[in-house]
Amino acid sequence: MVSFHAHPDDECIGTGGVMRKAFEEGHRVVLVVATRGEHGEVPDGFLADGEQLWERRVTETLASAEILGVKRTEFLGYRDSGMMGTPTNDAPGSFWTAPVEEAAEKLAAILRAEQADVLLCYDDNGGYGHPDHIQVHRVGVRAAELAGTPRVYQNTMNRDHMMRGLSEWAERAAEAGVEMPDIDTSEENFGKPVEVITAAVDVTPYLEHKRAAMRAHASQISEQSFFLGMPEDSFRYAFGTEWFIRDGQGPGITETDLLAGL
Repeated sequence: MVSFHAHPDDECIGTGGVMRKAFEEGHRVVLVVATRGEHGEVPDGFLADGEQLWERRVTETLASAEILGVKRTEFLGYRDSGMMGTPTNDAPGSFWTAPVEEAAEKLAAILRAEQADVLLCYDDNGGYGHPDHIQVHRVGVRAAELAGTPRVYQNTMNRDHMMRGLSEWAERAAEAGVEMPDIDTSEENFGKPVEVITAAVDVTPYLEHKRAAMRAHASQISEQSFFLGMPEDSFRYAFGTEWFIRDGQGPGITETDLLAGL
């Protein structure tokens, strides 16, 4: 399984459960990250003197990867493009401006070398409209074509499932002093409706590892964050199932194991 992501910490939030599941079932797991997350936000004084954020985020990614059972971690070398509509989108070297064919060939080389059976990427809107996430979809789909990778799963959020929980989480977060994520939950920009999702994987047996991997990304995920500050039952609801779209499957959810038969 090759799990392809935009930035450090994306791997544990979206696919940490299926990665750890694959490892525990004896499969080789490889992590590929397009950027080093140069434009993440970090509290004042968090970094050591002279330390660059990207350096810390690479270290955090390697720690997270070890928790999730990853045997090889690669960075494609592009620069974080920042949020959609910001000047950093078009900066030289940004992933958003990278030619899809060029980036896809870099990823395809890894897929070929690993003889990958499964590639994980994102849905066509990158889950929530981030330019680097959208580019992961484009590059991932093309790389699988170039390498002949047979199974491509597009990680997404189940919009209906998440929206059912948001109002309750907001109330509980306010009581507990937990930070809610600042995301656009409009229908056109947030996840996918359940009817287009084709795979749902129960990862509750691996939530301890998933949360530990999130904790490894301390520069981005604080103990007061939505991810680490929520009660166990809310965390299980939000992150206990990982959702995917696979072309040619459906309608409806037809798969509960991404590596079935391998």
